[in-house]
Amino acid sequence: MSKTLTRLARLPLEAARQTPQRSFPAIFARGGTSNGLVVLEQDLPPKNLWPSVLSKVMGSPDPYGRQLDGMGSGVSSTSKICILSPPTREDVDVDFTFVQVGIRDGRLDMAGNCGNLSSIVGPVAFNLGMVRGGRGNGVGFRREGEEEEEMVSEVRVFNTNTEKVVRSRFKVGGNPLRFDPTGGYEMDGVPGRGSRIVMSFLDPGGAGTGRTLPTGNGVDVLRLKGGGAVEASLVDVGNPGVFVRVEDLGVDRPESLTPRRVEEDGDLKEKLEEIRRAGAEMMGLDPDVESVPKVVMVFPAGMRRGEGANVRCLAMSMGQAHKAAPLTLALCLGAAARLEGTIPNQLAVGLGEGSGGVVVIEHPSGKVDVGVTVEGGKVVSAELHRTGRVLMKGKVYY
Repeated sequence: MSKTLTRLARLPLEAARQTPQRSFPAIFARGGTSNGLVVLEQDLPPKNLWPSVLSKVMGSPDPYGRQLDGMGSGVSSTSKICILSPPTREDVDVDFTFVQVGIRDGRLDMAGNCGNLSSIVGPVAFNLGMVRGGRGNGVGFRREGEEEEEMVSEVRVFNTNTEKVVRSRFKVGGNPLRFDPTGGYEMDGVPGRGSRIVMSFLDPGGAGTGRTLPTGNGVDVLRLKGGGAVEASLVDVGNPGVFVRVEDLGVDRPESLTPRRVEEDGDLKEKLEEIRRAGAEMMGLDPDVESVPKVVMVFPAGMRRGEGANVRCLAMSMGQAHKAAPLTLALCLGAAARLEGTIPNQLAVGLGEGSGGVVVIEHPSGKVDVGVTVEGGKVVSAELHRTGRVLMKGKVYY
């Protein structure tokens, strides 16, 4: 290569060295069926700059909806950020703020929590040495039906969005102890197997509205601005949800409704958004906030295709048909199925008597189990199982 060509080839690199690039440390991780960034609040610029900085790192706003210029990938389940900070309560190890970044508009939505991505918060906090006292030292634990004892740790996480505590238990190993993502647990929607992360949502009712049933009713009638009305159950467990019967929506062949069909049906999407907004207003929430409540279509027993499921659903998230199930909405649906008089309770099958136990929810990518305990109409706890792992560590530029 000539000297001139060599000099020209070096110009971009030299220019890059002379041009300062703003960045902060970040972890890119998967939690359940979501992935996103995990960062420490101390590494971020002042909070008034978050809207411009956090949207930029995810590649938003993007009128093309692909987020090619950032860490997102154009769907709501991959446009997320977890922000960790020291605990503000004596009974927890770490505070966690969840941020949903709008793909097209870049808007930061912190109205609710993400159950999937929050599963990685405990393991990351443990690895970063944020766990206090004996909980993080690791204890022997044997799961029911498993012969070998494994070492687990417990991290108590305070979610600032919902002001609720989540207890996270997961496998640890090595010296020093670290989160061990390897294992034999398999979850629908994620290829391969990993170690089980058990999340217990304590007293999850009223996370967004202050009441498990914000209106006090199992079923309400939503009057739509476009005319007509539809029955819905407004339930707030983990995150607020608006549950409607799919057969009440007037779609052809509702038993074969899929996320793809929903995305191709502009009229149906418009109607679902109108239902979501009407439900938000009745729950006392801001209908302009896309993340909560979410609207969830519930299928009758005769429309289920999978065996062993108690209830089947198809959820909308940030205006898109979700290909699995937003985990906090699965939690909400599982609890609603145990609350007498709600639409999920009317349509669920095989739950038997009692107000506790596992509710198996079928979604477009498979199934998810939700352990629910209800006492006197109050949801005491809800338990979810996920896997997760750290994918990359480094600096993210904006």
